[in-house]
Amino acid sequence: MSFSYYGPLCTAVYDLTKPVGHSLGGDIEFYRHDLQGCKGRILEAMSGSGRMLIPLLEAGLKVDGVDYSTDMIDSCRSRCTERGLPMPELFVANLEKLDLPYRYETIIIPGGSLLLIQDREASIKALHNLFQHLEPGGRLVFDLFLPDVTQPSSVETSTVPLPDGNTITVEVKTIEVNLLHQYKVSLIRYEQWHQGQLVTTEMQQLTLRWYGIEELRLILEHIGFSDIKVYADFNPDQPPTHPNQKFVYEATRRV
Repeated sequence: MSFSYYGPLCTAVYDLTKPVGHSLGGDIEFYRHDLQGCKGRILEAMSGSGRMLIPLLEAGLKVDGVDYSTDMIDSCRSRCTERGLPMPELFVANLEKLDLPYRYETIIIPGGSLLLIQDREASIKALHNLFQHLEPGGRLVFDLFLPDVTQPSSVETSTVPLPDGNTITVEVKTIEVNLLHQYKVSLIRYEQWHQGQLVTTEMQQLTLRWYGIEELRLILEHIGFSDIKVYADFNPDQPPTHPNQKFVYEATRRV
């Protein structure tokens, strides 16, 4: 049994339930359209196994990826090879200690992935590092959501069939909701089964840390970003009005 963030079983489930091109409420369409004017390098932070990155590559954009999960990056490489795409620059790195050889015209964080950085100071450090990796005048674009905290002791189960005939069962148990410090902790158990026999188990502790809209705007301003825009559901003309919406932030590194 292993206790991990994104290990082999988690990656297999992610690849099957969120395949390449699987849009989360229109996010792929939004980022693909938003980035069409980019002439320089683009970085997808917390890029995972390529759900977003590969459609952007297929749209002709020059996109690098960075993720702290080796399994996710390996999966992304395999998917690029399967599609005959030129291999993008893919980095295994922690955003809190990010030091890449390039500076970027635009950096994106899709899928609410910023929420996955458990420690508040670490997430602020990650945003600071992304700021440093932008070209002067470059943009940071990311989306967030507010986690459901109405059922603090809930348990959800699901079954994911694998192409080889095996099965992975997934149990998600909420073990803590902290409204004061704005985080929710879930314990996820992945079990792989072969002909009724348990083959392997993987445990994942997943923390989602959320931010208030104005709180995060102030954090971005303190880091040095300017021209900060916040809108809802990937519509630049729609201000946030409801907690069930997705919130998009655009921020620019001052020239």
